[in-house]
Amino acid sequence: MVTIKDISQRCGVSPATVSKALNGYGDIGAATAERIRKVAQEMHYMPNSAARQLKTNISHNIGVVFEDDTMSGLTHEYFSQILNSAKNELERHGYDITFIGSKIGGTSFVEHCRYRKCDGVLIASVDFTSQQVIDLINSEFPTVTIDYSFNNHSCVMSDNVDGAYNLVHYLYQMGHRKIAYIHGEETSVTVKRLSGFYKACKELGLHIPDEYVVLGQFHDPKSAGECTRELMRLNNPPTAIMYPDDFAYIGGRIALEKMNLSTPEDVSVVGYDGIHLSQVIRPRVTTWYQDAEQIGAISARKLVETIENKKSSIAEQIMVEGRLIEGETVRRIN
Repeated sequence: MVTIKDISQRCGVSPATVSKALNGYGDIGAATAERIRKVAQEMHYMPNSAARQLKTNISHNIGVVFEDDTMSGLTHEYFSQILNSAKNELERHGYDITFIGSKIGGTSFVEHCRYRKCDGVLIASVDFTSQQVIDLINSEFPTVTIDYSFNNHSCVMSDNVDGAYNLVHYLYQMGHRKIAYIHGEETSVTVKRLSGFYKACKELGLHIPDEYVVLGQFHDPKSAGECTRELMRLNNPPTAIMYPDDFAYIGGRIALEKMNLSTPEDVSVVGYDGIHLSQVIRPRVTTWYQDAEQIGAISARKLVETIENKKSSIAEQIMVEGRLIEGETVRRIN
């Protein structure tokens, strides 16, 4: 393993000078510091993590809590984009990531974080109301949550109220008055999207029958397919269906095909998330784009700030705006 002493011998400077250059101290010349860093890179120098932790009390290890009941896991594009963006941002700041679970030896999230000596935790897809998550939030670890807020803790959120609200307005502008909504399970995201849905309907004077609002599941094509069949078998079926997400819509699409119904000729549909898949299938899905890369990067930066500036960092809710992607799945009707 290459040491600071090895680099100092190669550069012809003292170990102290090498240490200052690698740690960004400003009391050595810029040219000397740049030469030392270049040599360190050429020699594939890696700082000793144990020594670095003793010096800074920071392990440079971030825990990530990510659990998905549908078992789609990191194959789900929206979450994989968030986590990949967060990973890239954390690596830019010199941090590694460790996935935190409760299925390893029966340990809790808090116990796993302590075992891994995490500096902080990014909490993404999980049951935020579970006691394990609440215990983690109340522990000594700095946390940033995605799409769920706790008092006095930072979170990064997509504007879910605005997303559902704008989708209803778009469908209305396209002539639709019989709008159904297949929503995800009871989570804070669902509550906000339903709020946006009903807010828009009230503003537009739309009466939505109870049977038009159906409980489905996020990221679950099978559930979306069942809900689609239920809606289209009504005596007065909707002319447009809003799905909980683009991935779930695939199940709705299959169900419609089996019922010999075409999109958008027989029924219009909109998705949510704006994943790449939604824009390569035909017809292209009209959907609400969530900026997953921004959500991931911002959450990572906020967590690093919270770790490295504990006294000055302020807990805040950061909202990331989305936008409409107009595809080919909504027909204009009179």
